[in-house]
Amino acid sequence: MLNENIKAIRKSKGLSQQELAIKLNVVRQTVSKWEQGLSVPDSDMLISISEILETPVSTLLGDTVVETEVDGLKAISEKLEVINLQLAKRKTTRRKIIHWLLISLCAAMVIIFAILLLINSPYLGWDYSSPETAVLGVTFHSLEWLFVRVAPIIFVGAAVGAFLTRKKE
Repeated sequence: MLNENIKAIRKSKGLSQQELAIKLNVVRQTVSKWEQGLSVPDSDMLISISEILETPVSTLLGDTVVETEVDGLKAISEKLEVINLQLAKRKTTRRKIIHWLLISLCAAMVIIFAILLLINSPYLGWDYSSPETAVLGVTFHSLEWLFVRVAPIIFVGAAVGAFLTRKKE
């Protein structure tokens, strides 16, 4: 009876053998032996078990306790609720990070365009007869040409992404 009662009450409280063993400062195998009826806890340990399981010692030693599924389902639903809250918080955090990265990308595009407008491509006036300045000028010109062609597409994509990841209330 004692072994069945310990097992039924432990499960109804939503505790694993390992969790109960940790609370009692014993190894999991000890709890397993109690529940299999291979050994019996001493009187001090029986009092500790009753305190942890919030059950009188007389109940542990008395008639067989029927495991209630309601307590098990309640424990599972509480754990699932905690997990769902953690996942929702993680999703919200990820959405905020992506949102601000996309806004930063839009701002960077605008700043780079402003800088290109302000400097007005000074390397176009360089002397291309010198090999060093010719290669450097062509490189800068090709990078600017590529940026001017690709940046609007990236900007629109980042703006749409920032709009879609905003906080919905």
